[in-house]
Amino acid sequence: MEQHRPQSPDHRTLLVHTCQRHTTPDMARLHEFQELAQSAGAEICGIYTVTCRHPNPKLYLGAGKVAEIARQIETANIRLVIFNHALTPSQERNLEQALSCRVLDRTGLILDIFAQRARSHEGKLQVELAQSEHLATRLVRGWTHLERQKGGIGLRGPGETQLETDRRLLGQRINQIRKRLLRVENQRSQGRRARQRASLSTVALVGYTNVGKSTLFNTLTQAQVVARDQLFATLDPTLRRAYLPNDQPFILADTVGFISDLPHNLVAAFKSTLQEVVEADILLHVVDAASPNRDEQMADVEQVLDDIGAASLPKLVVYNKVDQLAQPVTKIARDQTDTISAVWLSAQQNQGMALLQQALQERLSQRWIQSTIQLTADQGRLRAQLYQLGSVVHEAATAAGGWEIRVRLSPADDARLRKNPEIRMVGPP
Repeated sequence: MEQHRPQSPDHRTLLVHTCQRHTTPDMARLHEFQELAQSAGAEICGIYTVTCRHPNPKLYLGAGKVAEIARQIETANIRLVIFNHALTPSQERNLEQALSCRVLDRTGLILDIFAQRARSHEGKLQVELAQSEHLATRLVRGWTHLERQKGGIGLRGPGETQLETDRRLLGQRINQIRKRLLRVENQRSQGRRARQRASLSTVALVGYTNVGKSTLFNTLTQAQVVARDQLFATLDPTLRRAYLPNDQPFILADTVGFISDLPHNLVAAFKSTLQEVVEADILLHVVDAASPNRDEQMADVEQVLDDIGAASLPKLVVYNKVDQLAQPVTKIARDQTDTISAVWLSAQQNQGMALLQQALQERLSQRWIQSTIQLTADQGRLRAQLYQLGSVVHEAATAAGGWEIRVRLSPADDARLRKNPEIRMVGPP
């Protein structure tokens, strides 16, 4: 984890970790909770673990447990309490009154981290939208002195209470952000259409946060994307051109990492970013091979993919960080149809990258159609366009001064060429 500067007293934090199904704390989930709080800049002064099988509708926890937390807050001079669970607006408000300090739930914590990490204009808009929608459910009646309605001439109260004004202004801001994001989404759609016209395949990196997606992205593309050992180091999406061993170009997209209990409004706000995942030709599901919670993390990622409509896309599982295993072996795994389904590698140590490139070349080649085209000598412009697309596999000159070209095209481009009466498609080689 990255080192933080000395915190102010307002960052003195107590973490409340609740277990609903188990009598003993889930240590992996607790460790992740601590990393989330540290990523937000919290100074952790204590951890309170409690089993809560039946949440209290008023305080989430029982009155006795809340009293224990209040005593711990007073003893350690705590300024903030973070719950590792989603709280309703009323529970959050009642807890703040009972504990006399700020209370934040897991959703608010993740939103705060995203707000700190957003760098691009689009990322900031997406985070602000998610925060505004979250805040809209948590407006507190703190302006009761303005709500009194008095009768009589000159004694009538305001026609709109402060709470109603806040809701109206917040609603207007949400609509403004959505309109701006719609324009950004249209720009992204234009970029995707341009890549489709150029017959460029798109490969999207998905996976749990902090599994090494950005490191893998940098290794494949020679880019300099920020890659740190921390949760949500990468927030803004990055697209770069990369090349397969046969020099075939493709687009690699690095996206935001997922996490368990990812807020639904955050997923909705990042719709335009996650659209890069939905429109991809294949997903590289990056997994921390050394994590003891590997299976649970994979299930959480699959749940988010299902939420955004990408669960049925072709996937290639990449088990990263094999150098941290007891037996660090790089290998390829195939399914019953002899299709490569998984690759074991270490992106940081640059081990097994050739196997991944081999797997990508094999998997992406399945979406291409090879055909042979005969061009006359006066069709040099079309020949040049085929070379610009990177579609030419082999070329031979004909006796008439033209060319016989073997090409690899997407199904859409192949169908479009076959409809052109000026082009003679000889067929497959």
